[in-house]
Amino acid sequence: MFYVVCVGQFLSKKERKEFRRQHRRERARRYADRLKALLLWDEGWTFEAIGHALLLDESTIRRYRRWYEEDGLDRLLNDEWKGSERRLSEGEEEALKAHLMLHVYTSSAAIVSYVESKFGVSYSRRGMHDVLIRLGFVYKKTKAVPGKADAESQEEFVAMYEELMEGKDEEDPVYFVDGVHAQHNSHPSYGWILRGKEQQIPTNTGRKRVNINGALNAETHEVFIWEDSTINAQSTTALFATLEQQHQDAEIIYVILDNAGYYRNKIVTHYVENSKIQLIFLPPYAPNLNLIERLWKFFKKKVSYNRYYERFRDFRKAVLAFFRRLQKYESQLDTLLTDKFEIVRPAFSI
Repeated sequence: MFYVVCVGQFLSKKERKEFRRQHRRERARRYADRLKALLLWDEGWTFEAIGHALLLDESTIRRYRRWYEEDGLDRLLNDEWKGSERRLSEGEEEALKAHLMLHVYTSSAAIVSYVESKFGVSYSRRGMHDVLIRLGFVYKKTKAVPGKADAESQEEFVAMYEELMEGKDEEDPVYFVDGVHAQHNSHPSYGWILRGKEQQIPTNTGRKRVNINGALNAETHEVFIWEDSTINAQSTTALFATLEQQHQDAEIIYVILDNAGYYRNKIVTHYVENSKIQLIFLPPYAPNLNLIERLWKFFKKKVSYNRYYERFRDFRKAVLAFFRRLQKYESQLDTLLTDKFEIVRPAFSI
């Protein structure tokens, strides 16, 4: 089975919606193919694969991408395009792009003010919006990352992990281990709500949690969990014992985990010395390298977001039911849990 892995989306959600809408309406095949080519590239297809599917040259597809980055949809759908006159020089636009990659503005009006003070050129908000689209920017939420992230140590871990996966014995599994503390409370999130209306979700006054220590098999995506009143050294060794019971033919069970104190507890250390478990600690401030973190995020989305459980026992039941029925989400998780790791660089100034 082959998978197409998207390493970074080109279009925003709004842009993809507009591309698909325009594709349905388009009657000219050449314009429809241009839209289709960029939609496929956004989904992770290579230029070679798109060219093979649409009978296009790779250079042609690259040209379509450049047209859209510079002038938007109008350029893709008009062979007589002349474009509007640029008010900033090419050098000034590059300087603006470099500035915006280091400083995030919450409104185009603020960028209008910056451009006027820096370059002496006035834009309307709509005009600046067009400039930003041409330069490749989209309006979306920033992403929180650890402020002390060390890119070099992350790269070293990824290299070590790849070497491990290539060189280990087939019977020896690799697990990513981490704990999750699911809190009995409502978690408001995005959703489709009727325009002009508010959708309210009740909240709970309690702070009870379902504490789970989990292990995710990096290859099979099999998951083992251990629920306890708290996550500590004892619950960790209990989870390790479960893994050893499941892999009696293995010589080594590789366990990748973060630097939580209970994982470095002397009880855990003593247990590991007399077991098949071999611990591999992640670099500090690198949750992005712990594959099971993606499972926790998916779990919260399915169980907690925009959901209200009046009683704790109902919440706990829903949490455990999710893990019992993981097979229901097999196709989604196989796509989500690929060992393609993003290296987090030190955060920009905002």
